[in-house]
Amino acid sequence: MSNYRDRIYQYYVHARHESLAPESVNGLKPRAAYLKKLIRDHFPLDKNAVIVDLGCGHGALVHFARLAGYHKVTGVDRSPQQVAAARHLGIEGVHEGDLMNTLRSLANESLDTVIAFDVIEHFTKDELLTFLDQVYRVLRKGGKWIIHAPNGESPFGGKMRYWDFTHELAFTRASITQLLKSSGFSQVACHEDTPIPHGFKSAVRWGLWKIIRGVLRIYLLAETGAGEKDCIFTQNFLTVAVK
Repeated sequence: MSNYRDRIYQYYVHARHESLAPESVNGLKPRAAYLKKLIRDHFPLDKNAVIVDLGCGHGALVHFARLAGYHKVTGVDRSPQQVAAARHLGIEGVHEGDLMNTLRSLANESLDTVIAFDVIEHFTKDELLTFLDQVYRVLRKGGKWIIHAPNGESPFGGKMRYWDFTHELAFTRASITQLLKSSGFSQVACHEDTPIPHGFKSAVRWGLWKIIRGVLRIYLLAETGAGEKDCIFTQNFLTVAVK
């Protein structure tokens, strides 16, 4: 084993209290509403767009993207257990590979969208800069980088930062915007990971979240004198950067 990553990633799915991957595609249903909304809101309109999901895990987003008609979406993950889980689930287009080597193998401006879902927090700062520059290189002009990462601004930011032994970083809307705009991206938008109403229980969760969010804004108002309407309090958040 060359470093801690080799050891952890080799057993990434099962070396935890509960397996990361479900036993069947039916086990992806709890994530379906969120991932379908992400695809509707942020994927290219052109269903022939070339999309790569870097660090795709067992392929949940690849699965729902293909169901939505995006047949040129593929996924890459370093963990052999994650890739094996994708094959067990019958999800096509998921391959094992090093993310940096995958990027380096791609031609300039060859992709319409790059996805990094729960990925960039695993890099050191210097590694992330190299990764970011490669993503920028392979994206076409106007292409998107969709990022999901731990939110250091959340009351539970520490939980997400240290949830995984391989996490090196957490981010805020300010720090990730600073990083992306200083690296050439023209637009950066950050979004909360709020509950998606799609039934009674999820609607109740959404309503409770709105109340809790309001209380947290009052807390900030009391401390700083600024309401900060655009604060992001969820444990993770989504960022969409446009080249």
